[in-house]
Amino acid sequence: MTLAKLEIDDFRCLERASLSLDRRYNLFVGENASGKTSLLEALFFLGRGRSFRSRRLDRLIRHGQEAFQLVGWVDADRHQTVLGVRGSRNSTEIRVGGAPAGSSAALAQHFPPQIIDPEVHKLLEEGPQRRRRYLDWGVFHVEHSFMDVWQRYHRALRQRNAALRAANPGHHSAIWDAELLASGVRLDELRRRYVDAIAAPLADIGRGLLGLSVTASYAPGWAADETFQAALEKSRERDLRIGITHAGPHRADITVKVDGLVAKERVSRGQQKLLAAALILAQLSLQETLHPGRGALLLDDPAAELDGKRLGALLEVVRGLNSQLFVTSLHPELAGLGVPGAMFHVEHGRVTAHTG
Repeated sequence: MTLAKLEIDDFRCLERASLSLDRRYNLFVGENASGKTSLLEALFFLGRGRSFRSRRLDRLIRHGQEAFQLVGWVDADRHQTVLGVRGSRNSTEIRVGGAPAGSSAALAQHFPPQIIDPEVHKLLEEGPQRRRRYLDWGVFHVEHSFMDVWQRYHRALRQRNAALRAANPGHHSAIWDAELLASGVRLDELRRRYVDAIAAPLADIGRGLLGLSVTASYAPGWAADETFQAALEKSRERDLRIGITHAGPHRADITVKVDGLVAKERVSRGQQKLLAAALILAQLSLQETLHPGRGALLLDDPAAELDGKRLGALLEVVRGLNSQLFVTSLHPELAGLGVPGAMFHVEHGRVTAHTG
């Protein structure tokens, strides 16, 4: 499936844009602060229902306006689906195929974008929440039952935490233990299976980008030598005292190692960027293997902080993917990706298609 057309109204600095997109490689060219990254942000929001730059909806609305609107036409299997997102200062409205959608997951089923931007190193530098989000995004696209299991677990977790703070916490919290355990064990199984599946593409891509051995290991959110049930029972007294569930998949993490050492202790900032990019590209590679033609990669100014050798290695891997590409650049030539199928010039928030 590919995004064939995108319409943008009042998003960031972009007043209005209508883009006919190439099914393979789209290049957005312009100076810094011209609006190129805002285009990628609009694409990301269309597929994820959120921004990768800000949590505040009001910052995404063009100055002086009350709301922004994004509409995309996705082609798949000779059918076209229209995706729509309208964001006001306090709410987001999502529509898929003309009908209201219950959550942003409905968007991602049709247009699932990944992004590699100058902040990609935060995937490794920041806490486990960002890595859990990365992990769950990947599992969502290869395991049909994942969303139901994830929702069951987090519903039980919220109820158990509320019960732990209630008047009779021991009795009320125990009511939710069975559902927390059942859904938590299943969620853990799906995540473990996914980390195992991503190992091979991560190793190949990591060696291609860094020339080093790259591995990822999964930490479930409790001691590796215990079961979830044992960990929950061990932490019960502490849970009751503090009023929160300590052990469980909501505390899971991924540890990335390079040549056997934890990445933070082994690689430079530049290498961290490539390593984080390797994680995303490995995820796309696995997704393409299981569901060909479904991936989309947003690549924000890849030449900005990489030297020629590292940039060449990154673009070589990107070019080998079968994903739809959306790339920003200061210059219209990115030799590593070949000739774009569609190129757009961005200047002061205005987008024009290249015709020559």
